[in-house]
Amino acid sequence: MQAFTLGRTTTTRDEIWLVEHPPVFTLGHASRPEHLHAPGDIPVVRTERGGQVTYHGPGQVVAYLLIDLRRRALTVRDFVSSIEDATIAVLGASGVEATRRAGAPGVYLAGRDGAAGAKIASLGIRISRGCSYHGVALNVAMDLEPFSRIDPCGYPGLAVTDLRSCVGDVDMADLAARFGRQLAASLESKR
Repeated sequence: MQAFTLGRTTTTRDEIWLVEHPPVFTLGHASRPEHLHAPGDIPVVRTERGGQVTYHGPGQVVAYLLIDLRRRALTVRDFVSSIEDATIAVLGASGVEATRRAGAPGVYLAGRDGAAGAKIASLGIRISRGCSYHGVALNVAMDLEPFSRIDPCGYPGLAVTDLRSCVGDVDMADLAARFGRQLAASLESKR
């Protein structure tokens, strides 16, 4: 991902990589040690992305967005909004109302009175030479216990959920494909 971004030219096509990771805690640039409580047997990896600590594991779709923001004339704020919009849309199509939370990037279940509830998707990006890498992790059908070993995204007590907890069984392959298409469409709509 980093090598792809560093090797880009003005004509390199943008890409979205959809992956599912084995269990791992990742630390962003802003991570503080007190937010990682008890990793146990789960590896801990420091990354170049922004943000704090999060967990990646089976049952989570991670979308790495390798996008030339300059070529698309996208600001970082617009880019983040397009990622959140796509995530909210794919959750909505799955029957789940989701929202943003002021000052806390990512996507959350819509709570009572418009308040944000449990976090269902985390964002962590890096911009180098006007191009993005890293992206968004959508919790689909995963073991949520590892989130109890950290302060997710640096927020003590932050509730985390997945799509399966909201709607029952989810076809991972179908959801990943829809998520990829929605991300691409959201980015195209910002052009």
